[in-house]
Amino acid sequence: MRNYFKGILCLTLAVGANVGFAQTKLRAWNIHPDGYPVTEAMKSFAGQVAQTTKGKYQIEIFSNATLGDQPKAVQMLKAGEIDIAEFSSGPLSDAVPGIKVLNLPFLFTDSAHMFRHLDGKLGKRFADNLKAAGFVVLGWYDGGGRSFYCVNKPVTDIKDLAGANIRVQQSEIFIEMVKLLDAKPVALPFKDVLGALEQGKVDCAENNIPSYESTGHYKIAKNVYVTNHVISPEALVVSTQLWDKLDKDDKEAFMQAGARSALLMRDLWNKRVALALDITTKQGAQYVKVKNTSTMIRRMAPLYDKFMKDPTTRQELLTIIAQ
Repeated sequence: MRNYFKGILCLTLAVGANVGFAQTKLRAWNIHPDGYPVTEAMKSFAGQVAQTTKGKYQIEIFSNATLGDQPKAVQMLKAGEIDIAEFSSGPLSDAVPGIKVLNLPFLFTDSAHMFRHLDGKLGKRFADNLKAAGFVVLGWYDGGGRSFYCVNKPVTDIKDLAGANIRVQQSEIFIEMVKLLDAKPVALPFKDVLGALEQGKVDCAENNIPSYESTGHYKIAKNVYVTNHVISPEALVVSTQLWDKLDKDDKEAFMQAGARSALLMRDLWNKRVALALDITTKQGAQYVKVKNTSTMIRRMAPLYDKFMKDPTTRQELLTIIAQ
């Protein structure tokens, strides 16, 4: 009898050890606050993975860039310090130069136009190239349409931006775009924009409307010139280090959860845009929609010529323009 109970005890300990070993904790990063469409979609992703794999993977979401800014997060993903992340197209284009075309001004008419490409052959090609660079794409998220907003500077025409100091990302496309508008690009980290607007270091900035609202930029810069000059995606990715450790069923679970989270994010995004417009308008933000984008598009000709001549971006650009 003693041997029987001893055997049961050993079996129980062995099962417990296997369960403990089987559960893997993963860390997921994003730059957005809690409640933001990206964060909520990632929570949904984590829940779906846990459910489908019967708790084999426990994903903890680190929002609001608590583990570091985006460039640091890219390095952390490659080093295996984080496993999953949601990145804008900026760092992804550093890894795969062809993706830079997605940031070209007025390339897409709206998000639906963009996703027709990214949910198809072009997105598959980008995903294949990103995988070779260390990023496995699980879903394409909506980065929204970007517009200009200014402090004490009503903007009703492209000419009103001339001479203004405009905050931009550290990106050659955005810097060149602002120069072609006869304005002065000022590259600043995202977290420093509010202070720069308050202190008069920049006259204007450009971003999507939910970011304009969630950061409080609308309290300082109340003049919005709705251009939707850049409509770009973001991506939910896992590191190739993690991906190579997953078995076939786990990979399928991650892919399905990523695809579902992307659709959820896009729906949440549209609702968030409507809410942000309502909040900022009630707080005095003035929206002026560009009447004719042709003048701005003509200004961008040198930028398009540059990317058309570059063999790393020509094919992607031709694919989008052709359709």
